[in-house]
Amino acid sequence: MPLEITVGPRQLVIHDGRTVWATEPDGSLSMESSKGLMFNDTRLLSNWAIYANGESWLLLNGAAISHFAARVFLTNSRIVTQEGEIPAHALGLVIGRWMEGGIHEDLDLTNFSHRPISFNLEIALRSDFADVFEVKSSSFVRRGRITTAWDEAAQTLRTAYVNADFARAISVSCQADCRAVYANGRISFDITLPPGAVWHGCLHYDLQDGDTVLKAPTGCTATYLDSRPGRGLLAWRAASAKISTANEEYYRLFHQAVDDIIALRLPIEEGGTSHVVPAAGLPWFTALFGRDSLIVSMQSAMISTEFARGTLQILGSRQSTGTDDYRDAEPGKILHELRYGELAHFKLIPHTPYFGTADATPLYLMLLHDAWRWTGDRALVERLLPVAEGCLDWIDRYGDRDGDGFQEYQTRSPAGYENMGWKDSGDGVLYPDGACVKGPKALIELQAYVYAGWLGMAEIYDALGKPDPAATLRQKAAGLRTKFDAAFWSDEIGFYAFALDGDKKQVLSVASNVGHGLWAGLIPPARAKQVVDRLMAPDMFSGWGIRTLSDKHRGFNPYSYHNGSVWPHDNSLIALGMKRYGFAAEAAHVARAVSGAGSFFALHQLPELYAGIAREDTNFPVQYLGVNVPQAWAAGSVFAFTQALVGAEADAPNRKLYLNPVLPDWLPDFVLHDVAVGEQVFDLKFRRVNGETITEVLKGDAGSVVLREDTPTS
Repeated sequence: MPLEITVGPRQLVIHDGRTVWATEPDGSLSMESSKGLMFNDTRLLSNWAIYANGESWLLLNGAAISHFAARVFLTNSRIVTQEGEIPAHALGLVIGRWMEGGIHEDLDLTNFSHRPISFNLEIALRSDFADVFEVKSSSFVRRGRITTAWDEAAQTLRTAYVNADFARAISVSCQADCRAVYANGRISFDITLPPGAVWHGCLHYDLQDGDTVLKAPTGCTATYLDSRPGRGLLAWRAASAKISTANEEYYRLFHQAVDDIIALRLPIEEGGTSHVVPAAGLPWFTALFGRDSLIVSMQSAMISTEFARGTLQILGSRQSTGTDDYRDAEPGKILHELRYGELAHFKLIPHTPYFGTADATPLYLMLLHDAWRWTGDRALVERLLPVAEGCLDWIDRYGDRDGDGFQEYQTRSPAGYENMGWKDSGDGVLYPDGACVKGPKALIELQAYVYAGWLGMAEIYDALGKPDPAATLRQKAAGLRTKFDAAFWSDEIGFYAFALDGDKKQVLSVASNVGHGLWAGLIPPARAKQVVDRLMAPDMFSGWGIRTLSDKHRGFNPYSYHNGSVWPHDNSLIALGMKRYGFAAEAAHVARAVSGAGSFFALHQLPELYAGIAREDTNFPVQYLGVNVPQAWAAGSVFAFTQALVGAEADAPNRKLYLNPVLPDWLPDFVLHDVAVGEQVFDLKFRRVNGETITEVLKGDAGSVVLREDTPTS
């Protein structure tokens, strides 16, 4: 029997909306940690520890039982008391935590010894109220004042932070089988337990942002599913598409991805209506994003269109209407990131929101087209058409900074980002010698997204009875493809340039970004095989997926963020592109590589990224330090891979679902349940028989399902 290896960060995370509690596996927080209880981008708890007479407890096991609830099982080490010694393992302590607005925490103690036991149960709490950006960077400057007050009668500890008009607070109320006291930074209970007796206590954590207070739920952890997040979890599972298959690895990966996507649902109120968008990932990115939310919504459209509708509405309503250099805002631009912490409040960072992304605006057009194809909702398109036309105008007036027909970016802000594509780290765009590229930079994927956005909008204009703008956009797209091929193709490397630099010179670094050109359809069909073969060459394909950068590049580092690592979402978009151009075997190979990597991670939960080391018989995927898990577009990659395997393309306006399934030998059969295309819902069974894929429509109108033998290439 082979050794089972589990990879992943050692942490325990629960979350609900913009509240995240990330701890060590035993539920504790140390002062040196970057973990904590984060609420609206502020760390309300930076230290949490529990003791018996000053002695730490021993971890038996701890795990999340859902995205918003966890349990931790502890026992005692040897404890010396005034009444005598408490033997090791005589006590059992179970900590239960769950969130619905605030946080409910249960403490359940059992005396498993044969004599009475007395000791002090102590909970140490500390709050630093650090901004999430400072927590992440481990560079913290306190600007305001912290006060702490214990109310003996109410059994409540309140810790508050105030800096001018910025205020945060946390109140911890105790309800237990005995009264609590507070001293020396600790809440303490004087416990006496007869043999076999049980003691129960509850801590209620109320979270405060200004005048808004999120009250802790009153029910204990056993009731967690009968709650708003619990009911939402069950409802989303029931309403979204599902999979059944004999391949346990892929089933578990898919099922976990569904749970991860559910966990990252971020409700945002607007005009009395709640819209749901995907938070990007935990623990750092429980916020509204542009690029991430748009891509996740496209990845998951076959599973549910809830994200697509919410993302289009919320981002559209926050589209920039003016110019603000500090925030890199321009009329018509779609935001990058919106934050609520102290640094954003005082505009010490530009995330109010920050618009420093060059790709969110054309991606908005791609999602609008995708949502229309999957929902057939004409009213949605008509309502958001002014936003889309603002995006089109931004692409022409601001995205193309110098009028050469290509999209470029360069920050105007002293606090702005150097890079504004999806590889947005400071060193994410490199020359072949490893030096950072000079701007303005015209990334290859920016041209691809604009191409796809123009063609998608042309279809929408046709459907709305507006042939003139449709014809204009198709003409522009055709011109862009021709111009792109001439400017970006390199005979020297037999591949497309990563980007054009500020001097319009080709950046001939071999990077995964070129694969996004396949996804968006920009690559001319005659070049497609060369692109696919290059992406699958050993220096790019690690065996665990396609690397972000060739391992022959001078700047390659498999443990870096963007220069040699493997990102599941990147691979999933490339796989969709491969399928689009008819390279089904290669798309399946990429899907299998990432699926295989996912089987090594705890819970089969795909992380944001992992190391780009080569796969060998003697190794396994290696985690990236500080990775976000769960992460929305990593989870969404599983749905995109599934879509690539079956070649699904929706046409809800015409009540059609096009399929071109080519199952690999490693996934010979599966059923997709509850796939919604407009008002139609399908159950689809796929089987591989003698090398061919057989499709059966188990539910829904079989006449609406159209099988394609040849995949369109553009």
